Amino acid sequence: MRESEERIDTKVLLVGVDTGEEPDYTYAMEELAALAQAAYKRVVGVIVQNMETVNKSFYIGTGKVEEVRDYARECGAEEILFDNTLSPSQVRNLGKELELPILDRTNLILDIFAIRARTREAKLQVEAARLQYMLPRLVGMRENLSRQGGTGGSMSNKGAGETKLELDRRKIEHRISELKKELETVSKERGIMRKRRSRSQIPQVALVGYTNAGKSTILNHLVEQYGEGREKTVLEKDMLFATLDTNVRCIHTGDHKPFFLVDTVGFLHRLPHSLVQAFRSTLEEVVYADLLIHVVDYSDPHYRQQMEVTEDTLRELGAGDIPRIVVYNKVDKCPEVSIPRRRDRRIYLAAATGTGLDELTDMIKEVVYAGHEDTCFLVPYDKGNVVAYFMEHSTVLEQEYREGGVWLRTNCHKGDSEKYREYRCG
Repeated sequence: MRESEERIDTKVLLVGVDTGEEPDYTYAMEELAALAQAAYKRVVGVIVQNMETVNKSFYIGTGKVEEVRDYARECGAEEILFDNTLSPSQVRNLGKELELPILDRTNLILDIFAIRARTREAKLQVEAARLQYMLPRLVGMRENLSRQGGTGGSMSNKGAGETKLELDRRKIEHRISELKKELETVSKERGIMRKRRSRSQIPQVALVGYTNAGKSTILNHLVEQYGEGREKTVLEKDMLFATLDTNVRCIHTGDHKPFFLVDTVGFLHRLPHSLVQAFRSTLEEVVYADLLIHVVDYSDPHYRQQMEVTEDTLRELGAGDIPRIVVYNKVDKCPEVSIPRRRDRRIYLAAATGTGLDELTDMIKEVVYAGHEDTCFLVPYDKGNVVAYFMEHSTVLEQEYREGGVWLRTNCHKGDSEKYREYRCG
């Protein structure tokens, strides 16, 4: 289905409970509204209740339920969206009392991912996450189950006596099993492609960061300037989770120092664990990167909090120790800061206008090629294996066939230069 056909603009009422655990609860609700907009829902009202702990039965206080119901009718809400993940019993109880479809934050994010998924892998991952979310919420949907099992312990009539709930559970569990097998196959295919890139000895650089920080914008500008043409660009939009699919592009800067640039799905505060698990094979591209480019929306007042979320997610993925460059993006919206500005492995720029991207590219090359040096070798003709090694593990800048053997000018790792020092020449 096309994205334009998905656009419904369903009227939704936001409901939140502030327990004091969030450092800035207003921001949390603003982000929820932005997520609703990303799912093509129109926020028509907001209700927030201050409580020390959430109500186990209704999430909000029992006295607040009637207020929410009345306000939903008054503002014409078609759905009610809660700010956190609801338990199956809370969804059931609220649905009965409020008489409207109930969504929670996790459900909403899953809806967004379903809208944005384009590739086969992304669609499989989203479906797996949605079914994992649905499965426990089938429990308790039918209070009076009529069981008509076989007599005398016979299993011959077992199928005929199963309830619809049991059938639904079985179908979902079977489908989850199928999806896991399909994803394992896709993961192996991705692993093969990763090994091919690794054998090329071209460094891999991964763009990471909070959703809508500008990762895709950076990728597109570098692809257009150094990469494979405009047809290789990806969707960029001022919206949470505009792109889900991991995209890998080779950036050829013209100085024999290419690198693979990987654009990954954005992170989010309280990103559902089921999604992190479902997208783990895709996010492994981050784990195998030689360098991370942590993109930050510097114009967002909560950028420090967003940086913490990204760092926490990277640690969860096992990528916490990978070297990184911090890119403070959208600085053109902050006139008090001049751009481009570089400090150690931090750079301030504006990707939308292209300001600072040349400096970022130079910084990337400095880091990923820090252990490399230009070296000349004269390799005897009977040492073809050495020539083959440099062809595979270094960037050969020049090659000539001379009287004493094959002359190579390479940009190779210092370790390789030392390993084959007997063939070095001036």
